[in-house]
Amino acid sequence: MSRKVFCAYLKEDADGLDFQLYPGEVGKRIYDNISKQAWAEWQKKQTMLINEKKLNMMQADDRKFLETQMVAFLFEGKEPEIEGYVPPSA
Repeated sequence: MSRKVFCAYLKEDADGLDFQLYPGEVGKRIYDNISKQAWAEWQKKQTMLINEKKLNMMQADDRKFLETQMVAFLFEGKEPEIEGYVPPSA
């Protein structure tokens, strides 16, 4: 049986993550408040950001930048700025 959460990104009840995917307090907040669907959407954005900005996950500054973008996307509804990307219209 899947775990349900009220997703802060989707603003509705949805299937929650199976386990904490990100470390620390931010990871706990994501586990408690973000759905599988929202996390999958973030992963697509994350991949685009890493590729477009040529981020190196071995660099602390790049990891911090990505975490800031993740929190803004999942909890504040802010689209990351990805050069040349136009989100689909609803």
